[in-house]
Amino acid sequence: MGYLICNKCKSYYKLRSGESAKNFVDQCDCGGKLRYVKNLDIVDPQWRPVQLKKKPTKKEILKNKIHSLSSIPLNLKNSLIQFKNNLQYRLQNRQNWNHNPNYASQTGNINSIINEINFNNIRWTVVISAVLAITAIYTFTQGIFTLLILVILLAVGYLFNDRIIGIKNGLITGAISFFFGSLFTSSFLLLIPLTIVGAINGAVCGWIGGYLKTRL
Repeated sequence: MGYLICNKCKSYYKLRSGESAKNFVDQCDCGGKLRYVKNLDIVDPQWRPVQLKKKPTKKEILKNKIHSLSSIPLNLKNSLIQFKNNLQYRLQNRQNWNHNPNYASQTGNINSIINEINFNNIRWTVVISAVLAITAIYTFTQGIFTLLILVILLAVGYLFNDRIIGIKNGLITGAISFFFGSLFTSSFLLLIPLTIVGAINGAVCGWIGGYLKTRL
């Protein structure tokens, strides 16, 4: 079985039956590098036994990723609601609009647009299914196969008779998909730009899909 030792803090961990050095992290809590030895002859009384952290299993990693995915819609919803309230407050308090005779009609049109910033008509079963498919394509495929992403986003918009609703569902699908695609491909520096690109692609494809649905 052997031992994992850290020369920096003079500590060791004795591997138990069924355990391997690969099951544990590479660094000690003190920051030192852990090293595997088959036998350990401790002469210095300062050496002490410690407990080490195990690496997460593939099942645990997948579970954590699924948990993170499930929390995105709620976080995104709260952010959009806050954005809607702030934007509505700013628009309604612009003093120069008070001298505009068309103020009432203008604010009515703006409020109707702002009122679309909600999740009342988001079909989450469609969005989540499309997110999983697009994320897998984004992460594991290259070249021409990535065009399937646009096809899926078009299909999301096509499922709705209202183009505005198609845009909303496509936008959310694209943003979440590209966000997780960036995470899984370790494109951390491009996380925000790619998420914005995904939202734009989703909105455009959602509009096209909704347009085709109303015209065909």
